[in-house]
Amino acid sequence: MQIVVGMGERGLVRLVDPELPDEPVREIALDAFADAVRDLEPSRPRWVWVDTRAWYPRLLAAGVRVDRCHDLRLCGAILDHSTATASARGAGGHPRPGWLPAGPAETDAASQADTGARVAVHSTLFDFDAEEAGESTVTGAAATLTDRLLQELRRQEALVAESSAPGALRLLLAAESAGALIGAEMHAAGLPWDRAVHERVLEVELGARPAPGWKPSRMEELAGRVRRELGVASVNLDSQAELLRALRLSGIQVDSTARWELREHDHAAIEPLIAYKKLARLMSANGWAWLDEWVVDGRFRPEYVPGGTATGRWATSGGGALQLPKNVRAAVVADPGWTLVVADAAQLEPRVLAGMARDEAMAAAGRGRDFYLGLVDAGVVATRDEAKYAILGAMYGATTGESGRLVPRLASAFPRGMALVDRAAAEGERGGSVTTLLGRSSPFPSAQWRAVQARASEPDATAADERRARSSARDWGRFTRNFVVQGSAAEWSLCWMAGLRMRLDVIASTVSSATPAAGASGPVFDRAPHLVYFLHDEIIVHTPREVADEVAAAVETAAQAAGTLLFGDFPVEFPLDLAIVESYAMADA
Repeated sequence: MQIVVGMGERGLVRLVDPELPDEPVREIALDAFADAVRDLEPSRPRWVWVDTRAWYPRLLAAGVRVDRCHDLRLCGAILDHSTATASARGAGGHPRPGWLPAGPAETDAASQADTGARVAVHSTLFDFDAEEAGESTVTGAAATLTDRLLQELRRQEALVAESSAPGALRLLLAAESAGALIGAEMHAAGLPWDRAVHERVLEVELGARPAPGWKPSRMEELAGRVRRELGVASVNLDSQAELLRALRLSGIQVDSTARWELREHDHAAIEPLIAYKKLARLMSANGWAWLDEWVVDGRFRPEYVPGGTATGRWATSGGGALQLPKNVRAAVVADPGWTLVVADAAQLEPRVLAGMARDEAMAAAGRGRDFYLGLVDAGVVATRDEAKYAILGAMYGATTGESGRLVPRLASAFPRGMALVDRAAAEGERGGSVTTLLGRSSPFPSAQWRAVQARASEPDATAADERRARSSARDWGRFTRNFVVQGSAAEWSLCWMAGLRMRLDVIASTVSSATPAAGASGPVFDRAPHLVYFLHDEIIVHTPREVADEVAAAVETAAQAAGTLLFGDFPVEFPLDLAIVESYAMADA
């Protein structure tokens, strides 16, 4: 059963069964929306709305959680660019409506992740313009708006049905929409954060909190050392231009202040400068100002952006949740009576590649063990470090250096896997689009890229024009080579989380005497195990201690189930590095 959610006349929320569009399931005031969903949710409908961000936070705040949804914005972004739907979209078939908001990674969207975009989306969904709708009455405009949602749902269903891979696309759309629910839930629940621990980390690394406008004592000390060694009294180390000028005047000829380039020079100013830059990054990214802004009531609540990158990997809007440094992770501490289950999928991308390519030798290398050590045991490379370099080179098309030297060994040992990424690279070099296992397709290269290629084919093209075209073609080929694997790995992660979310719901029903979460987790999560963090192939579940073992088992079961869902009975394994800990930092110990 599906229920389409839209605004009706007089500001009422209209809930419509697509099978009976003229007989709304409910028409209720906005403040009664959560109660209506609570009443209907036991029948497990799939809620269809334009944007999860506009509707689901309201439900969570009222203590209502839903099992399933269909996010028209996210699903439309996939379907309108997938090679699997290209024939269905040919000759203008099933055109995308102009009112549908752009997906977070669509190139024609300025930014769907910032606050302004969220406000704009909210206005689009909750307001309507009778004149724009071509109606003379408010009632007609409301009906038109609801009809738009129904028409868009039917358009998307038609694209799937007429695609070259309807089963895979249905799974992808369900997983993407589940990801939207999870992102909203993780924001509502928040990542448990101990402010006192974070402040101690900052004091150890930086010194006492400085007065506004001043730098911490440790940074001032290092800055003084750098200036003395450079022989420049007033250089601003935070100004790239000033710092480069001072370095060059001191005989340090660098083109940037990147750490790797600085380390190539033997000068007394280098080590304190690198130390200063490290502390400056900590101060700007996760210092006291960050703590004041982002940690409230013992919770860090980033805005997750599901599908925020072209490959389907998530992004965040502010807060830097996907770049938490290891020392700051010590502040991620479970509430009293609770614990953290931390898990990451070991060497996920090469395992996904093995499954996609049906490369049995590649899958065998990672069976029951560390994938990189499996390459060593198979005689492909001599050391684990060499294995990491080789896989990195395979994913990104390395032709030089250590990775370039080792990649041919992978091609010999795993011909099917390497052939898959080689084909993806060749397609990208031709300016084509490649597609993940379930159906997300890469963007086409820019008009500028095509102009460079066209210029190299002209009769008066120079050698420089031809070199530029080859270089840009190889660059785009490296992107598409990585896209198919990284994007398919993102699909595995979505299926992993979606499956885990269902299993956690079952476990929650068995919790009898858990201490309520100390932080402001909201009524949905105060006694139930729940996801609180996701980083590409790593998750954290905050759980009452009494069910921690069951949660850990569910995490592992969901990982294996995701592999089966995507790759059937092909024997590729997805082992996890899993820990039950009080602090996120302890998972790395």
